[in-house]
Amino acid sequence: MTIQEIQTQKEGQTFDCKSIQIEPKALAVPIVAMANADGGVLAIGVSDKTRTIEGVDQHTEKLNELLRVPFDFCNPSIPVTCSYLPCMDKDGNENHILLMEIPASMYLHTNQADEAFMRVGDKSRKLSFDERVQLMYDKGERFYEDTAVYGATVDDIDMDAVAEYTRLVGYSKTPLEYLRENNGFVTTNKQGEEDVSTACILLFGKNPQKFFPRARTRFIRYEGVDEKVGAEMNVIKDVTFEGPILNQVRRTIDFIETQVREHTYLGQHAQFVTRRDYPEFVIQEMTVNSVCHRAYSIKGTEIQIKMFDDRLVFESPGKLPGMVKPTNIRNTHFSRNPKIAAFLKAYHYVKEYGEGVDRIYRELEANGTSTLSFRTDDFILKITVPKVAEKVNVNDEKVNVNVTEKVNVNNGKVSEKVIERAKMNGDKLTKNRITILELMIDNPYVSVIELSKAVGISVNSIMRNIDYMRGKYLRRVGADKNGFWEIIE
Repeated sequence: MTIQEIQTQKEGQTFDCKSIQIEPKALAVPIVAMANADGGVLAIGVSDKTRTIEGVDQHTEKLNELLRVPFDFCNPSIPVTCSYLPCMDKDGNENHILLMEIPASMYLHTNQADEAFMRVGDKSRKLSFDERVQLMYDKGERFYEDTAVYGATVDDIDMDAVAEYTRLVGYSKTPLEYLRENNGFVTTNKQGEEDVSTACILLFGKNPQKFFPRARTRFIRYEGVDEKVGAEMNVIKDVTFEGPILNQVRRTIDFIETQVREHTYLGQHAQFVTRRDYPEFVIQEMTVNSVCHRAYSIKGTEIQIKMFDDRLVFESPGKLPGMVKPTNIRNTHFSRNPKIAAFLKAYHYVKEYGEGVDRIYRELEANGTSTLSFRTDDFILKITVPKVAEKVNVNDEKVNVNVTEKVNVNNGKVSEKVIERAKMNGDKLTKNRITILELMIDNPYVSVIELSKAVGISVNSIMRNIDYMRGKYLRRVGADKNGFWEIIE
């Protein structure tokens, strides 16, 4: 990590800056929080508010106090790795920044007051009693990826795949040195023999299924909306993808894309609109999450992705990890397999930690579709993604939309009809809301910032008004960035 990176990188799930003036008991909070989550790096000697480089050299006594925090203020102690980064401080003097590298821990850690924290985004959040108990349960299997694979040796590793990854992350030594020096991929046991970790085999193995036969992804397409067996079996596609995790992810996503239908029609304002059964991002993120967060300690079944006429179902071994629940999944992040997640993030399959599921919800909402549903059967987590409701009738060129009224095409008086319908329903549309609708009619691609300037209210107020009208009077077609607004007559 460089000084420039420290000054420009946003504080988040795995990175934070702290002043050298921080009190030891206060420093224990982010250390505990990161150890309980995905690990991370603390840069000491940098103001977390202004990113001013303070340095640590001139504060020897305070520095020694902070160095003892992982041992004196954390229970159990945390094996933090410390290093010093040369820098030029704010006064123009040569100095150093203390980098504390905190490993993701297999234990639950607390501070001196017996409080447990979890890193969530850029905050260290205190856990409730229930969350703390749940975390203690999940800690037992969360690092199964670190366990040694019985019978596996370095000969079972595809060094070309390791070399490709080391080039991607900028590691200059040999592939074998990378495995021995990073993430515990290859370690030496008490007998002096080299152990190869589960994560190493799953990511870089020549044949991971030799050791984990069901560490694979299976896609099944059914005709109709039910899963039938026996004489009524309705399977029309059944494909299994094996190999290392990256290959599985790529091939699975590519194949699902061949099964997704697209509908193109002439929409509002004479714009041709293409609607997919399932947004592209949703397919990618759900596939990646299934592979990334499955419990590999459960070896009796594979990931199964089932496509019906009205939904996609992703079935993955293991329950929702950690303290993640359906009610908080949009803003709570927890990695069951942090090393696998970091690997896929380097290949841009995992987005910024914690944002992927929230975007899935936003993509589905933008398409007027109900959101994800969750069910756990024994040890299998089943997440259902509903198909986008809109269908196109090619014969009569009419569009059937799953809303209370049909979308009006190229009608300059749509807002008047919307207002009249609102009155009939006893719903009051304010002047600001009417103005927003009219601006969207004039320019379906208008941004929230442009709406804020035109209406004369804040962006937050614009968003509240849009949220009130979304699904009843307007909807977003496509992604937030490249999509446009449609008025529901």
